Amino acid sequence: MCRYAVRRQAQYGGTSVGRKEAREIALHLIFELSFKQFSDEELLSDRLEKSVMDSLAGDIALYAGELPEDQKVYIRNTVMGVCAHCTELDAVVEEHSTNWNTNRLSHMTMSLLRLALYEMQYVEDVPVGTAIDEAVELAKKYESEEVPGYINGVLGAAARELAAD
Repeated sequence: MCRYAVRRQAQYGGTSVGRKEAREIALHLIFELSFKQFSDEELLSDRLEKSVMDSLAGDIALYAGELPEDQKVYIRNTVMGVCAHCTELDAVVEEHSTNWNTNRLSHMTMSLLRLALYEMQYVEDVPVGTAIDEAVELAKKYESEEVPGYINGVLGAAARELAAD
């Protein structure tokens, strides 16, 4: 492990909470919001509380340790941005879905696509390739084996369209 990672682990209570982990937490929140049980503000206020994160840490290691403020800001901005641009992001998914009925996509698949498309279009410090790679890796973790290829195809087509603009 490099010295930087050791320093980060010491700084954040033994757990390194970087952008990759913050992205996965944002995905969980976007997924939860896809069921429309809470407003985005309500959910964010509740879920980003340390006590809630600590209670989830027993079941999900991702939630162990304190979230640095910059990652809380990333999570909040990303989740709020996905909610604000949801209709637009869904239209991009629909446009680039070939031989897939988007109405039959799982909530997780749509959440992954919305997150990656939002990062590709609106988060300047996330390279397009990184947004795609991270979405594919998260799809491998949370979805069936055919979904990562589908996500890669949709996001690749969207990236080519963005590059052409």
